Amino acid sequence: MNGLTHLDDEGNARMVNVGGKAETARTATATGTITMSSAALDAIRDGNVPKGDVLAAARIAGIMAAKKTSELIPLCHPLGLDAVEIAFAFESNAVRATATASLTAKTGVEMEALTAVSIALLTIYDMAKAIDKGMVIEGVRLLSKTGGKSGDWHAGQ
Repeated sequence: MNGLTHLDDEGNARMVNVGGKAETARTATATGTITMSSAALDAIRDGNVPKGDVLAAARIAGIMAAKKTSELIPLCHPLGLDAVEIAFAFESNAVRATATASLTAKTGVEMEALTAVSIALLTIYDMAKAIDKGMVIEGVRLLSKTGGKSGDWHAGQ
C-alpha cells in the first residue's frame, strides 16, 4: 500500500471503499469572502443590483452546488445531504459566505461545504460584475468538521 487513499497499489486513481465504515452524524462548515468596491457592496446590501437579489441567488446556487459535489470533484462519493445552510455577513469591504452541510453517512461532507461556499461566492461575482469586475474571492477554507473515524476538527487546532 502506498499510503494514499485515492490510489491503488499500482498508482491508479480509485474511489475509496467506505462500505465497511459505520454511519455517523457528520457536519462540515466552510467560509470564504469576496472583496469588492464600496459601490458594489452598497448595491448588494441595498438590493440595487440590476440582476436581482444577489444573496438569494447565491444561497440557492451554493445549496445546488453542494448537492452536485460528486459530479464536480473526481472520486467524491455521492451523498444524500440532510441539510445545507448558507449565511452571509457584510464586512468592511467584502461579503463573507459561510456554509454548513450535514448528514448521517459513512463519509464526511467537507467537500460539499467547500463547494457550496465557492459557488455562492462565484454567484455573487457573476451577479455584481457589471458594477465591479475587480472583485476578489479569497480565504475559502474549512472551519470545522464533526463526526466520523477521525472525530471533530476545528480550524486553529
